[in-house]
Amino acid sequence: MIEIPSERLTGDTLNAVIEEYILREGTDYGVQEISLQSKIKQVESQLARGDVLITFDQATETCTLLTRHQFRQFTEEQRSSNQCENDA
Repeated sequence: MIEIPSERLTGDTLNAVIEEYILREGTDYGVQEISLQSKIKQVESQLARGDVLITFDQATETCTLLTRHQFRQFTEEQRSSNQCENDA
């Protein structure tokens, strides 16, 4: 899995990635509904701060959003897995 810097995507592509992620994750926000446009703005802010990253998985050829912590955790797990395979 690799990180895709958001600034490398066109505005339309970035918006499509964000919107697809939000719709895939669902829209149940509890008591108060949040509009799709508001949620997109929230995700854009998280991307700008670096809290959320756009990732691409070469094995599945899919793009998704992960928190920085989730991405770090995934890459550490991959390194550990690769190390175990190399030691065997």
